[in-house]
Amino acid sequence: MALSSALRLPCRRLCPSSALLSSLPGRDRSLLTEKTAAKWKEKKKAREGCSLPGSSWEERLVNAVTPLSRLPYQEQLQVKYESQRKILQTLASRLEELGIDAQKPGGLCCPLRPVVPSPVINGYRNKSTFSVNQGPDGNPKTVGLYVGTGRAGNIVCVKANHMENIPPKHKQVAQCYEEFIRCSPLDPCILFHKGGHWRELVVRTTSCGHTMAIITFHPQDLGQEALATQKTLLKEFFTCGPGTVCAVTSLYFQESTMTRCSHEQSPFQLLHGEPHIFEEVLGLKFRISPDAFFQVNTGAAEVLYQAVGELSQAGGDTVLLDICCGTGTIGLSLAHQVSKIIGIDVVEKAIEDARWNAAFNGISNCEFHSGKAEAVLPQLLSSWEDAQPLVAVVNPSRAGLHYRVVRAIRNCKSIRRLLYISCKPEGEAMRNFLELCCPSDPGKKLAGEPFAPALAIPFDMFPHTVHCELVLLLTR
Repeated sequence: MALSSALRLPCRRLCPSSALLSSLPGRDRSLLTEKTAAKWKEKKKAREGCSLPGSSWEERLVNAVTPLSRLPYQEQLQVKYESQRKILQTLASRLEELGIDAQKPGGLCCPLRPVVPSPVINGYRNKSTFSVNQGPDGNPKTVGLYVGTGRAGNIVCVKANHMENIPPKHKQVAQCYEEFIRCSPLDPCILFHKGGHWRELVVRTTSCGHTMAIITFHPQDLGQEALATQKTLLKEFFTCGPGTVCAVTSLYFQESTMTRCSHEQSPFQLLHGEPHIFEEVLGLKFRISPDAFFQVNTGAAEVLYQAVGELSQAGGDTVLLDICCGTGTIGLSLAHQVSKIIGIDVVEKAIEDARWNAAFNGISNCEFHSGKAEAVLPQLLSSWEDAQPLVAVVNPSRAGLHYRVVRAIRNCKSIRRLLYISCKPEGEAMRNFLELCCPSDPGKKLAGEPFAPALAIPFDMFPHTVHCELVLLLTR
């Protein structure tokens, strides 16, 4: 199936090598990408020597977070293409082990398109998470990104001012937060059991000029009066102190005794400004809450959503099932071409956003359900009318889909096309692919007809990193 010329043109304009790759025979294309990948591995090996004490901390952070940033962008795309090719080869081999003849040319389980480039290469992130820990100079109140691991006990927090994927506004807020906590008499919370209070900073921005700062704080044994004092000082710093340069439109504070927790577990407290920020995607306006999922690269997300709409082949009589829908971006952007949208997400605030987004944009052919997909979906599909066409889109976290979700999809005869979007297809998503495509298994209650991989298209949602977003089309 071919994507429209409207979707292919940006690919040729931004990345001539991708257009070249698409015109090469499979064997020649593989040789080209293998050579590029081999060259990058040589450079990576040379850089790993820079992980020794002689290299700067800035270099070490670049090597850890954006290891492809020293390659020309066209070569980055080729490295990622080779990585996705190996993933599809692995999937083909695993399916062969299950007795499924899945081998296609090049040992792949299905055709693989060249990586679709990102319209924005530098400073593309609309969300950044900064940690607080000991810096290279030993100061425990350093705000940045980690080098090292907790398991190895060699974590160092390095400022991210030189990182190409992070926009200047995020770096500015991080710098101001560091200034604030260094003036605070309270200690940072590096290990929960060792006390301390100041923790992570999350910065979210939009093309509309909105900036949301979310500060995580461990209350330890502080009383309500002491907590109120800290919140007041924080608000004053960002509204009438040195932090005013950041012009934050939303300032949030979360008291958390866990590594990560939702609004339901520990409410996000609005200290200043508006409760939401807003973004525009494909002509629609979207409201975003502090913990709602939103693709980290807005420009690339628009390209991705257009492709999903075309790959779905959803017509006017089709219902689009959007699993792990977040703020409803995928479903709402495709609402005009289908009869109905049904969205499901575990984050309650994200579902509130999705409903608001639908109403604000005048979209009425949709419904959104809050809850775990493994609880909501089986009940939803158990009474589905077979005659009603249904296309499913899933965009889960790196943990993949719960087995009950996979079972519900497999056993629903109406779902003939499934689009699985994954930023880590070699991880838990691989397990999902196998469960969706394996022969019927009464023991696992996988009674429905198996799916088969039909097409894979990687999208470069994360330039300079080794990651990309893979869209795998499964049909039956």
